[in-house]
Amino acid sequence: MAEKLVVGYIGLGLMGKSMARNILRAGFPLVVHNRSRAAVQELVAEGATAAYSPAEVAAQAEVVFTNLPDSPDVEQVVLGQHGIIESAHSGLIYIDNSTIKPALARKIANVLGEKGVACLDAPVSGGDIGARDGTLTIMVGGPAESLERARPILQAIGKTITHVGESGTGQIAKAANQIMVAAQMVAMGELLIFAKKAGADPQKIVEAIKAGAAQCWSLDVKPPRLFAGNRNPGFKAYMQAKDLAIIMDTAREYGIPLPSAAVDLQLFNAMLQMGMSNLDNSAVIGVIEALANAKLID
Repeated sequence: MAEKLVVGYIGLGLMGKSMARNILRAGFPLVVHNRSRAAVQELVAEGATAAYSPAEVAAQAEVVFTNLPDSPDVEQVVLGQHGIIESAHSGLIYIDNSTIKPALARKIANVLGEKGVACLDAPVSGGDIGARDGTLTIMVGGPAESLERARPILQAIGKTITHVGESGTGQIAKAANQIMVAAQMVAMGELLIFAKKAGADPQKIVEAIKAGAAQCWSLDVKPPRLFAGNRNPGFKAYMQAKDLAIIMDTAREYGIPLPSAAVDLQLFNAMLQMGMSNLDNSAVIGVIEALANAKLID
């Protein structure tokens, strides 16, 4: 029988709670912590054990996951007071499902590595649907042998698990992913409003083009929700903006010109200013609607 490692999960938000639940359902003993306790109690009712700090999670677990909003949150939970580092022990595997700066992923790997902890930066793609269904794409940076030990756990949350390279490369892969995702969301908003204002039925336009060279996940999944008037997340717009800001910071660090991503960041920042920060990233169409003075749905 496969080894059932004790797993800790910190960060039970829109995606994290579903991912932790899938780990629990796969039979792994699970210790959970979250700043808001309602999600903790929900998983405790399903068989998890509650913890009251990241240090308490790390003390009980052999593998600890985090899934947090941004780089400062991860740094605090891992390296701050009552953080994972306070209970770090040799043989512990730390896996971060957050999307953060590659430089921070490397810093954490170096600091925890001094305590015998193996670190995997393992951001995910696939949104709330993929989190619920356990079909996420997982991009992993860090030691290959630690990935193999943790692979049975990761298989409970993801369908595609790719070892990209050394620490930080998982985050570089996620940044590359988010460049494409943002571009698709903006392009989709543009093509839908273009079709509507130019006098064609946007739904028929999508049907006409999605089996050709324009085919992509975004065009397959998002238009039915938009046509139904549903702009709820999914993946929240403010998180998409945050990811694009990480991308631009990293691009400046390495002297990489990203003109399209820079414009996409402006459009997502405009969303935030227009009060749409908690809507789905596909709701960037709202910015295009305002600029074009046209609505997708009359």
